[in-house]
Amino acid sequence: MRILVTGGAGFIGSHLVDRFVADGHDLVVLDDLSSGVREHVNARARLIVADVRGEVAAAAVTAFAPQVLCLHAAQMDVRKSVAVPAFDADVNLVGLLNVMESARVGRAVEHVLFASSGGAMYGEQDEFPAHETHAVRPESPYGLAKAVSEQYLDWYYRFYKIPYTALRYGNVFGPRQNPHGEAGVVAIFCARLLASKPVTIFGDGTQTRDYVYVDDVVNANALALQHRLVGGFNVGQGKETNVNQLAHALLAASPTQVEVVHAAARPGEQKRSVIAPAKLQQACGWQAQVSVDDGLARTFRWFAARG
Repeated sequence: MRILVTGGAGFIGSHLVDRFVADGHDLVVLDDLSSGVREHVNARARLIVADVRGEVAAAAVTAFAPQVLCLHAAQMDVRKSVAVPAFDADVNLVGLLNVMESARVGRAVEHVLFASSGGAMYGEQDEFPAHETHAVRPESPYGLAKAVSEQYLDWYYRFYKIPYTALRYGNVFGPRQNPHGEAGVVAIFCARLLASKPVTIFGDGTQTRDYVYVDDVVNANALALQHRLVGGFNVGQGKETNVNQLAHALLAASPTQVEVVHAAARPGEQKRSVIAPAKLQQACGWQAQVSVDDGLARTFRWFAARG
């Protein structure tokens, strides 16, 4: 199949490109390289450097006529979305619509895979873990954009019969990760350890997230495409890991021991976030294969190998 991956030079996107190429698909990567890395793009995929909001991107989608859109381009900095909500909406909503309209006009697209967010969409949770039926109360414009994007995709499905899978990720981590976004704490901690510098935890470190390894996220996308799932699905461990546990697991993976220090808590940070993956498991048999501790050890080894 012809698959176009937006954000395909980024952390999760580049891993997806590797998987789709290995599965024998024809790949085009659309990325403006603002945070993506050219060297992470598989040599068997064609890279087009363009902003998802622009005419170059629209023309590339039309020319390639993808059968599958894998949408991972995003403004993903939660704090920036709060500071400049118009910019967040421009990238995350206008960019989405630019690509979707170009694909719709081409009439070739058969399925859309969309990188959504569990924790950011649900906001402060009423239940732990949160199921897909949980109230949508985003604490940031970033989370709001993910929720609205899903509504747009549902509209395209109802009006134009373009099926979509919105994969509501937990906090994805692994090799190639950059320090942007909440899950970037893993990359930040790895860099600090390798530089023999203290690791800083904001607040008391008991705030929790649902950390899921990037290989498991890639498998979720592949299975969602194989089974042509429609709607929103959580992708997580279904388990909470707090920041103190995260830091100590990375210290256990590192030959260098550094001091763990605490700084003032960040205002507005969610205290707990964990999502239930049962719906995805029932729909296609997916479940996380890599434990948080194993994933952290793999991630640290990757950063260490880079020097």
